[in-house]
Amino acid sequence: MKKLVGIGVLIGVGMLACQTQIEDKGQEDRSVNEVVTELPEMSIYHLQGYWTDQDSNTFELHELRGKVLVMVMIYTSCKAACPRLIADMRRIEEQIPEEYGDEVQYIMVSIDPETDTPSRMKEFARENQMTDAKWLFIRSTPENTREFASVLAVNYKRISPIDFSHSNIISVFDRDGQMVFQQEGLDVAHTKTIQTVRDLATLN
Repeated sequence: MKKLVGIGVLIGVGMLACQTQIEDKGQEDRSVNEVVTELPEMSIYHLQGYWTDQDSNTFELHELRGKVLVMVMIYTSCKAACPRLIADMRRIEEQIPEEYGDEVQYIMVSIDPETDTPSRMKEFARENQMTDAKWLFIRSTPENTREFASVLAVNYKRISPIDFSHSNIISVFDRDGQMVFQQEGLDVAHTKTIQTVRDLATLN
């Protein structure tokens, strides 16, 4: 869990930035702030910024609260590691009992938001037969993406106009957005990942 050290700084900056804005707003914004402050200190839901999914829906991360999250960072034009990461995500999903299906969200975060438009992500989801509501492809600004990657300890770098080098990490978050487990590598046995998701999905 050493990889999570940086999140405290990120959360502190995010909370400080939003405090002044919220003080001058109405009751609705104060209600949102109250919800955020109830989150655990290490929750990713403290992070600010808007994201867009493959259906062009715009949202903030805290709107995912309540579900167990299984998350990986990819880009849709990748021809090397990403297809294998997608295969790993599918294998994990296949091992989660159907009765827990509504409790778990599988999220692919784009590290190439310029290329991965909502329409491209939607096409990619169709190509990989990942069109059910449990599969979510999301993108944001380069700044938000970089900030989020640092929380997940995912490193990525553009190495050509169309290619990136990047970490191959699948992360599991509990219902309040706290990271519980990470698995690094490709084509590895995800026994611990699957068990962690099952355990979290049974908790209310």
